Amino acid sequence: MISYLSGKIILKKDKFIVVQVAGVGYKVFLSRQTLLKLPAFAPKELRQGKPEIGFVEFFIYHDIKEDKSDLYGFLTYEELEFFEILNDIRGVGPKAALEISVVGPLEKIKDKILKQDKNVFAGIPGIGAKRASSIILELTGKLNLATKSAAAKATADEAESALIQLGFSKQQAKQALEHVPSDIKNTQERIKIALKSLGK
Repeated sequence: MISYLSGKIILKKDKFIVVQVAGVGYKVFLSRQTLLKLPAFAPKELRQGKPEIGFVEFFIYHDIKEDKSDLYGFLTYEELEFFEILNDIRGVGPKAALEISVVGPLEKIKDKILKQDKNVFAGIPGIGAKRASSIILELTGKLNLATKSAAAKATADEAESALIQLGFSKQQAKQALEHVPSDIKNTQERIKIALKSLGK
């Protein structure tokens, strides 16, 4: 499974490039926005002895199916993560997910989706109003779930760190926090209950 590539552009087309890595050429599909950000393609004779010309690096989503093996490239890991969320939505597919994942700053896109803004996908081929509504509905649920999960993890980590600073081992802190009811989110309250279970 390929997850990262770095090398020279040896061919540039409308929807993909070919990247040469250690003498092997990899065809990598890119969004229109990403293609515009790439360094200008230079002929082979101009690249001789100048490794910085045409050098690129991407995080890769490797789409492996029975009849194909495609690579999709992203300039940041955050774009790749968002692409993976989009690609899991029924009826989207990797080509549309690729374009959606880079239409603007990631947080701005997420904010628009959570606000049910149908114009977030304006200009993306194959994404009409009806399809946009369906995608937004599914994405809202996924993004809300991810946000809650991250917030809960952050709270748990803060409480765990505080207990470790008080002299308890990481394992003791984790076990003590398991006794805290899941509906209690306040860090101070979690620490107090954990300390009681530790007999302090």
